[in-house]
Amino acid sequence: MNVSEHFNLIRHNTFGIEAHCRRFVEYGSADELAEVARLLADSPAEPCLHIGGGSNLLFTKDFDGTILHSTISTFETLDQGDETLVRAGAGWNWDELVAKTIGLGLYGLENLSYIPGEAGASAVQNIGAYGSEAADTIRAVEAVDLKSGEKRVFKAEECEYGYRRSVFKTSLRGRYAVTHVHYALNKTFKPNFSYAALAREIAARGIDPERVTAAEVREVVTAVRRAKLPDPQDVGSAGSFFMNPVVSQECYAQLKSQHPDMTGYPTDGGVKLSAGWLIDRAGWKGYRRGDAGVYPHQALVLVNYGRATGTDIARLAADIQTDVKAKFGVDIEPEVNFF
Repeated sequence: MNVSEHFNLIRHNTFGIEAHCRRFVEYGSADELAEVARLLADSPAEPCLHIGGGSNLLFTKDFDGTILHSTISTFETLDQGDETLVRAGAGWNWDELVAKTIGLGLYGLENLSYIPGEAGASAVQNIGAYGSEAADTIRAVEAVDLKSGEKRVFKAEECEYGYRRSVFKTSLRGRYAVTHVHYALNKTFKPNFSYAALAREIAARGIDPERVTAAEVREVVTAVRRAKLPDPQDVGSAGSFFMNPVVSQECYAQLKSQHPDMTGYPTDGGVKLSAGWLIDRAGWKGYRRGDAGVYPHQALVLVNYGRATGTDIARLAADIQTDVKAKFGVDIEPEVNFF
C-alpha cells in the first residue's frame, strides 16, 4: 500500500488538469482496501473518492479528502463449457485486458477495444461502443464497502445495468469500490455487428465480414477510435464527454422531419440520438475558447489544449448544453463526473 500526502492528480486524470488531493492511497488487494476503509470510517466527515484510470473525471478544484486507486491486476480463468469465466482485478488497463482475452481465444470484449480506463470502471460505468456493453459479459462484481470494510459480491442482476448506468452510479454511488470483475467470454468467436456501421467499416477495409477474426475487429475498432479521439498524452480529454440522449418516438419523428439526415437508434424507452451530431449541427465542432475546446474530429469530445482548468471545461460544457437545448429542444447530459 502506498500513501502520499498533498498529491498532484495531473497524471491521474486524462484531461491533464492540475489538481491536488489531501491524501492519495494506492492498494494492491481487497484486504488492503478493506483495511483502508476501516481506517477511513474513523473520519466519516472526510470526503473519499475512488478513481480508476481518470478517464471519466473532471476536477474543477482540489479534492479536500482521500482518493483511492487500485493496482489489483490479478487474472484468473474458470472453464464453463462453451464459456470461460474471467476474474480480472479492477486495476487492469482496460485495453490491455481486451487484448489479453483475445490472445487467449476468449471473445466478447473486442468491440470495446481502445476505450480508456481500467477494468473496475467497466463495471461502474457500463462502458459501451459499437453495439456492445460491458454488461453483456459481466456476471458478477466483487467490491468493498467503503463505510464498513466488508466485502460483497454483486450478481449481474443486482448491478442494475442500463445505458452508461449501474447501481454503483445511482443508489450506491460512492459506497462501494470494485476490486474484481467476472466476465463470461465465449470460446467461439461470433462477431457483433448490431452496430451496422462497424460491419461497413470492416468491409470498406477489404475484410470479409463473414470471415473476420476478433483480432481484425479489434484492429478496425482501434483504428476508428484513434482517428476520432485524441491521445491524452498529446491532448487532454475524457473521450466522449456527453451521453447520447434518449427521446420519445414522437420527439424523434418531429426532429427527423426537420432534419432528415438525423440518425436514431431504437432503445428501451424511445430513440437514442447522437449527441455528437447534435453538437456538430449546433456549430460547436472545432470550437476553441482559450485552451478549452471541442475536438475538430469528433464533436462529442471536449479537450484541454494545455492549460485549461476544470472550470474552463465545465463552463464550455454548460454552454454547449444550453445551445443544443435551445436549437433542438433536447437535453444532453455529461458522461464525465465533475469534482
